[in-house]
Amino acid sequence: LGYTGMCFVSYWNGKNQMEKERQEIEKVSKSAGIQIFMGFEARNTKELGKLAEMRKEFDLLLVGGGDLELNRAAVETPEVDILAHPEYGRHQVGKMADSGLNHVLVKLAAKNNVAIEINFGSIFMSSGYNRAKVLRSIRQNIMLAKKFKAPIILCSGALSHFELRDSQSMISMATVLGMDLNEAKDAISKVPEKTVKDSIEKRGKDWVMPGVKVIKGD
Repeated sequence: LGYTGMCFVSYWNGKNQMEKERQEIEKVSKSAGIQIFMGFEARNTKELGKLAEMRKEFDLLLVGGGDLELNRAAVETPEVDILAHPEYGRHQVGKMADSGLNHVLVKLAAKNNVAIEINFGSIFMSSGYNRAKVLRSIRQNIMLAKKFKAPIILCSGALSHFELRDSQSMISMATVLGMDLNEAKDAISKVPEKTVKDSIEKRGKDWVMPGVKVIKGD
């Protein structure tokens, strides 16, 4: 599919699971000749707090969005790298439909460098009128992120290799949703590259906390 790296994301289930996944990732990464990063996705504020404390022990921290309280906690937490599918579940019957974000939350995302994810799994796994509502919410979130300069990242949201999409398909869809061509390309290349570089810095021994690191003089 033309990618130089990917991130395997799972839910937290203890340190034994983390070490088992780390070993498997290292093994597959070497045999396949592709960079594979290890990420964890927080499903609630309790998990978010725990994973934020352990931030140096894995590559990327995601938050599974949808709930407004959790969306806010994600963009307020500088240890978070990506807010995943912030619109998830916002269109259920009986609920007031919204995109899961507003100008306040997106400003916080920009301030704390939390990338807003455009999850293509949300699109491909929906259908009919519900898909139309999901697309509308994603367009709204793209517009807000562009206006307030929050990073946007494209993700396949794949649960299996059958759901992976090549970069050109994702870029094309992103342009339909309101991004220009260069923005769409950056969202699948430069933005994730910067996210990974920032993550590596967070895991370094000189990094203390967001905004604080050890500077060594001569």
